[in-house]
Amino acid sequence: MASRFASPVVVAVALLVLTASGGLAVATIGPPGATGTADDGVTDATADAQGASNAAAEATTDQSNAAADASAVQQNGTCEYTSLYNETIGSVVLVQANEGQGSGFVYERTDNGTSYVVTNQHVVGESATTQIRFNQGENRTGTVVGTAAITDLAVIRVNDAPSYATALETYDGAVTPGQKVAAMGSPFGLQSTITSGIVSGVGRQLPTQRGTTVPNAIQTDAAINPGNSGGPLVDCATGSVLGVNTAGGAENIGFAIPASVVDQIAGELIANGSAQYGYLGVRVAPVTPAVAQANDLNSTQGVIVTDGIEGTPGAESLQSASGTEVVSGMQVPVDGDVIVAIEGEPVQGAGDLIGYLVAQTDPGDTVQLTVIRDGERQTIEVTLTNRPEEPNAAMHHTVGGATAIVAG
Repeated sequence: MASRFASPVVVAVALLVLTASGGLAVATIGPPGATGTADDGVTDATADAQGASNAAAEATTDQSNAAADASAVQQNGTCEYTSLYNETIGSVVLVQANEGQGSGFVYERTDNGTSYVVTNQHVVGESATTQIRFNQGENRTGTVVGTAAITDLAVIRVNDAPSYATALETYDGAVTPGQKVAAMGSPFGLQSTITSGIVSGVGRQLPTQRGTTVPNAIQTDAAINPGNSGGPLVDCATGSVLGVNTAGGAENIGFAIPASVVDQIAGELIANGSAQYGYLGVRVAPVTPAVAQANDLNSTQGVIVTDGIEGTPGAESLQSASGTEVVSGMQVPVDGDVIVAIEGEPVQGAGDLIGYLVAQTDPGDTVQLTVIRDGERQTIEVTLTNRPEEPNAAMHHTVGGATAIVAG
């Protein structure tokens, strides 16, 4: 019997085990376009001394208020979870759709009461409408504005939302391991639930149910269970959203889509009903010490191109690996281009490359890739495209016996 709860993505745990045990994880680079149901100064001023004084006083007051708000939820390094819960839970909702149910939160709210709720794509599935239940029991019908399956995000428009359901701010700072957090949502349909924990890791590559990969996902030990999907992972110190809970199911291991990706995708879905970004179309592997040794590289920075998907910009412009060699008992790719920067931004791993494509590019953009090819550093120009629709099976690949994951 199928569960009525939207299933979280648990393959990420297997990926982490694979890489931790010495296996070679491979990612396909190039976030695709995502489709959805479309619904749809700076003011120059001169200030006299008194005005400047007033502005300074207001800034001081704002800073004091912000400090007071932060201290309300975190004191002496200890998270005040009760205060955090009370300040944020009114913005967290239960989402019920044809394919199951999950959680969400108010991401944006207009002056006329129209709200935009962010959740996971796998929660809404193919539904055009959903039922939204707010914290105090109010029910509203929501319209799915758009979905982005490749990042597992969706936006729902809700009219006449309760006034207490204010928009939660997203976190714009650096996320660090050890940061105190709370996961909020409706696990197993139990609405208005909070679980506590810390950020266990950052920069994870999170596979989605479509077979693509979300870059720079956040790992947490806060309990994330079926029904939590789509709810916010909240920073204790600020009450802002670090990410959208999307995968759990293993004890003390859960994952969230980072706020940077949420802001990029949700903004486009609200504005356009769809999200489009540049597609490169190559599969890459991390430059491990074994890969560096086999390819005579001086460092482990970057990613090595294992192969290109036929007909894509990356396949036409970049050099794929010619084969594999055995180093310390492991097969590793050799002779492929090693991408070390995109538009001058360093690429330490696949997350940097995918993250740049998601956040900074559109189909038709031309980007400069800095690569090491045959021992020489070169700059390659590539014009990005939309990603073609492909079945999941076509998006998997093996290198040296390791299963590829899809990124983007």
